[in-house]
Formats: sequence, C-alpha cells, structure tokens
Amino acid sequence: MTELGRQAVDGYFAAINSDRFGDLAAVFAPDVEIHTVGAPPVVGRDAALAHFPAVLSGYAEHHDAVTRCIEAENALVCEIHFTGRRRDGRPIVFDALDVFDLRDGLITNVATWYDTRGLVRQLRGC
Repeated sequence: MTELGRQAVDGYFAAINSDRFGDLAAVFAPDVEIHTVGAPPVVGRDAALAHFPAVLSGYAEHHDAVTRCIEAENALVCEIHFTGRRRDGRPIVFDALDVFDLRDGLITNVATWYDTRGLVRQLRGC
C-alpha cells in the first residue's frame, strides 16, 4: 500500500463524514466502481459522486468510525462502526466492512459489506 493510497482512503472517510461529497472527486479514479451488498453497482466518478448524497440524505447525522484496517499491496480493508440518526430521530448503528482497491493513489473500487437484514429492521423500526 502506498502512502498516496492510504491518503485517498483517509480522504474518502473525511469527505463522507463531513458531507463534503464533492471532495470525493479527488480520491476516486474516473472508472471507480462502488459495490454495496444488495444494491446494483455504481460505475464512474460522476455516478459515485451522486451516489453518496442520495444514500445519506435520510440521515440527520452519520459517522463512519474506522476501527481497524488491513493493508495489502493495492488494497485496504477497513472495519467500520457506523452510527447515525435518521431525520425522524431514530438511531441507526451497524458494523460494516469496506474493501478499497487502489491504483496510482486513487480508489478504483469500494466494496461495502454489512448485515442488510439488521439494517432493514432498524430502518423499519422493528
């Protein structure tokens, strides 16, 4: 893992956590792909930049806390503890795993894994 790759992932979380989604343009490769369990892939920088504001629009607050990272040559795996509050005040908490592929200091792929069933229960208030 290069220092530039690590900086790209750090920049990703800084942008997501501060709702500065436009800042993601600096860390995403033009052909970036976003793969989230249970959802169709998001392909290309422009689509990725539009994806995050849409996904997080229902949250009054949200934070991805990186709890551990495992580095490989061109990849970084991060365990995440997500905490948030929906616009109606309901809290949402879950753990996730983000796998980042990197090339030339830019993120080319993000694969996010989490318990979809547990999240749906929270979103539905069950």
